[in-house]
Amino acid sequence: MRAVIYEEYGGVPALTDVPEPDCPEGGVVVAVRATGVCRSDWHAWKGHDPVSLPHTPGHELAGVVAEVGVGVRDWQVGDRVTVPFVCGCGRCTWCEAGEAQVCPEQTQPGFTGPGSFAERVAIHGADTNLVRLPEAVDFVTAASLGCRFATAFRAVVTHGRLGAGDWLAVHGCGGVGLSAVMIGVALGARVVAVDVNPAALERASALGAESLVDAGSVADVAATIREVTGGGAHVSIDAFGSPQLAVASVRSLRRRGRHVQAGLLLGPSSTPPLPMDLVVSQELEIYGSHGMPARDYPAMLRMIEDGTLRPGDLVGQVIGLEDAGAALAAMDHPSATGMTVVRL
Repeated sequence: MRAVIYEEYGGVPALTDVPEPDCPEGGVVVAVRATGVCRSDWHAWKGHDPVSLPHTPGHELAGVVAEVGVGVRDWQVGDRVTVPFVCGCGRCTWCEAGEAQVCPEQTQPGFTGPGSFAERVAIHGADTNLVRLPEAVDFVTAASLGCRFATAFRAVVTHGRLGAGDWLAVHGCGGVGLSAVMIGVALGARVVAVDVNPAALERASALGAESLVDAGSVADVAATIREVTGGGAHVSIDAFGSPQLAVASVRSLRRRGRHVQAGLLLGPSSTPPLPMDLVVSQELEIYGSHGMPARDYPAMLRMIEDGTLRPGDLVGQVIGLEDAGAALAAMDHPSATGMTVVRL
């Protein structure tokens, strides 16, 4: 089969022929129909999130079950599926409780093993991890859900507990951030979008953000948000992943507000100087958001089916597998063109 591989961190990803994956016991092989190009893939490619080399990236996938392993109960060849980027083992207490996103023995296509920048990919724990796609949701849209949109949905809905009329501050308007803006607006919240890129802020405004903050021209982002919102955001998200944004997000909250860390903080950036004095004195809540388990997808998919959420609007370009490596490398210079999805 064809797959994109890089031999070294930062090396040019190349499309080449590789052996097809073996079907794992309890798992399936999915024929990939679409896969997203995500900043998390970029982190691995740069070596920020180490992987075994040579490596095939890709974790935001949708496709059709092509092969079913021994012991799988709920799936058969031909089923249309997507999958969370965190796949639980299906056996531990966390998986049994439906919290596969924190499974200690989790697998992640594109990180712990070969990913979906390929014609086929192996998925472990099929009965725990696969999500059935409604016919109304096409493969490109489904691939755009995999990491960014699903992560934003869990961050806003589950951790943020965002309600109509609440203020939501979104720090960083890339894939996760714009998803959070869309979800927040759909829930009836008032959204403040923060970025340094005017084009990204313009996109956030088009999605319904009520207030825009150019972090490159404002001396104190958190103070600006507290002023705009009349005391601070009820929920604030670092959707990009930087110490500065994480600190600003916490400082922008009103009393008893909730900060959600959705953007990755890796290496030297993993320990930002959060203002724990405010966390204690104002009873703030801090959450991490590590994707979303398969059990939580149906609620999100229903909102997509009825048109409340339109993740397809966030897709900026659709490319072929032969262009996936170049698209990954291009993330050295982020743009505001929206999500890139590879269609096979």
